[in-house]
Amino acid sequence: MEEIKQLWLDFFQNESDDVPVWWTRKQASLKDREAEIVRLKVDGKIFQRLHYDNSTNFDYTLHLRYVIKQKGQFHVEEQLIPYRFRYEDGVVKNHQGIERKTATNRKGIEQELKTRIQEGERFAYDRLAAVQYAERWWDSYNPEYRVFDVDCTNYVSQCLRAGGAPMWGVPVRERGWWYQTDNWSFSWAVAHSLRWYLSGSNQGLKGKEMERADQLIPGDVICYDFQGDGRWDHNTIVVAKDAYGMPLVNAHTDNSRNRYWSYEDSTAWTPEINYKFFRIGDD
Repeated sequence: MEEIKQLWLDFFQNESDDVPVWWTRKQASLKDREAEIVRLKVDGKIFQRLHYDNSTNFDYTLHLRYVIKQKGQFHVEEQLIPYRFRYEDGVVKNHQGIERKTATNRKGIEQELKTRIQEGERFAYDRLAAVQYAERWWDSYNPEYRVFDVDCTNYVSQCLRAGGAPMWGVPVRERGWWYQTDNWSFSWAVAHSLRWYLSGSNQGLKGKEMERADQLIPGDVICYDFQGDGRWDHNTIVVAKDAYGMPLVNAHTDNSRNRYWSYEDSTAWTPEINYKFFRIGDD
């Protein structure tokens, strides 16, 4: 991994011609926010290698740790980005990011909207506990839960559960919000389903839709429709606010910490992106 680490350090120092789109967008986002990266640490971990006759294919996780300065304040942002390359005759070839799939279940949420309960039930949401959980597990996986190939909503649901959100609806997967060892509701693990669940639930875990991102506070949730096509692809949890009062979020797939809420530095981002902002609980 030392060769790959040096490759990235050379890139960040010299700004090569082959600039990843996510880095270009990140720089633009930082400029718009009047923020700058004052320190950068690069690391990586190989999670798969395949040997052929005269070459080896490597899949690895690029770990970036930024110290960001904004209006005299500092915060640390971290990202884990999956990459792969082929090492052939001592040369790195085909070095590129690994695309992630998205998960959705329209049928499940359509059924849920028909069966949602109208009688309210209050619960005390412990935002600090939710954020502490988000910080503890942003770059790893709690062994008490299943790990999904697309893990963003599972991770957010775990954070909400750590904050005291009550589960209900077992064993109907199209109903409520719940998790068991060998089964779970669609709303627990599917981004599209959690978005619509938060819009409609009047029992247990509830979300109040807010108009703007700056109205959110730590422990709240942001949903993302990257293509603007009505299919909700991703969820994050707010863990902090930047110097201008805008949310910083944690997420899985790809794993990130204290990332700026708008996700403009994501390869999935498009100009058609839609967001939903949810205040969690009854406050």
